[in-house]
Order: sequence, then C-alpha cells, then structure tokens
Amino acid sequence: MLLHKGGDYLHHLRHGAYCGETALPMEEQEKAEDIVHGRVKWFDPTKGFGFIVVDDAQSDILLHANVLRNYGQSSVADGAGIAVIVQQTPRGVQAVEVVSIEPPPGGAFPLGEEETQATPEELAALPLEAARVKWFDKGKGFGFANVFGLPDDVFIHVEVLRHSGFADLQAGEAVCLRIIEGKRGRMAVQVLSWEASVRG
Repeated sequence: MLLHKGGDYLHHLRHGAYCGETALPMEEQEKAEDIVHGRVKWFDPTKGFGFIVVDDAQSDILLHANVLRNYGQSSVADGAGIAVIVQQTPRGVQAVEVVSIEPPPGGAFPLGEEETQATPEELAALPLEAARVKWFDKGKGFGFANVFGLPDDVFIHVEVLRHSGFADLQAGEAVCLRIIEGKRGRMAVQVLSWEASVRG
C-alpha cells in the first residue's frame, strides 16, 4: 500500500520531483498511481472536509470537499468505502483524487413504502435517470429531485441517500437516480453522482 511501500514516491513528492522539476523513473510513476482503500470516518460539507481511515495507516487521510466535488459528489456518507490517490503534505497525508465510493455496509436498499428490499442485481436492472436536486433537507430526512424533461417530483429519502454513499444533497446538484413507482408517486431507490454514472 502506498503509505508503506511508497516511501520513495513520498520522498519525491516532498522534494518537488512530482511537480515536473525532474522526470520520475518509470518505477516511481507507477507508484504515483497507487490507490489507497479505506472508509470514511466523517465528512462535513459545511466545514468542507473530512477524514478517511485506513486499517494499516498510522494517521487518517484528509478528504477535502474540492476533491470530492471533482469526483461528482458534494457529500459522502460516514462509513462509506472509498478508494483514493493520496499525497504526503507538510500537514499529513491527503487525498488528491477519489477513484471510487462504495455505500456503507448495511444490507439491501429499501424499495418504497412497502418494507420490501432490493438486491444489488434488482437495483442494477432499473434504468438510470438524469435529474437535478430541487431541495433536500437532511434534518427532515428527505427531499425532491426533478428528472430532466419531466415535471413530476421524485422523492428521495435520507436512508436511500445514505445507502447510496451520500450524506447530503445540494439544491441544483446533478445526479442520476434509479426510480420506482410508489404509493405516493415516484421514489428514488438509488442515487449516483452524475460523473460516476457517466464513467460507469
């Protein structure tokens, strides 16, 4: 793992070699692409940062809101699995790129008001629909989005959001939704970032 095997890489980072002053040998360039897998300890969108814990690391990894936004999310749920490319800085190790995010452990997604559960395979079979967040209130535990080209609101519950790996949504944020027809209208059963769904 980068934090332990990549000592030479971190040495180059500290001494400016990574910034183009000298070309890195091929072996070092490969180390520059090492990915660290961990879990989100906490992330606060208001503060603009959070931390990632890695089992065999000596310290937590800083995750800045800008790095998360570059991945296409404004928030990430506590406990979510995350893979990042890291860099050593004078203040410690920080994530410079998010590679992937996995929802927190906790079983299947709720499928609507009827206590039924969806397996990952059932979720994957639903089409992705591009949408924009109308509003979301974490305190109330829900919000709404509008699918592009359709007037109907789509209900988003905070538990669906958490199971999708998000902690919060911002008004105007572009997302992709997997949606079912519930008793009270259309309901999201999975939320994906716009960029992550395009990459997938």
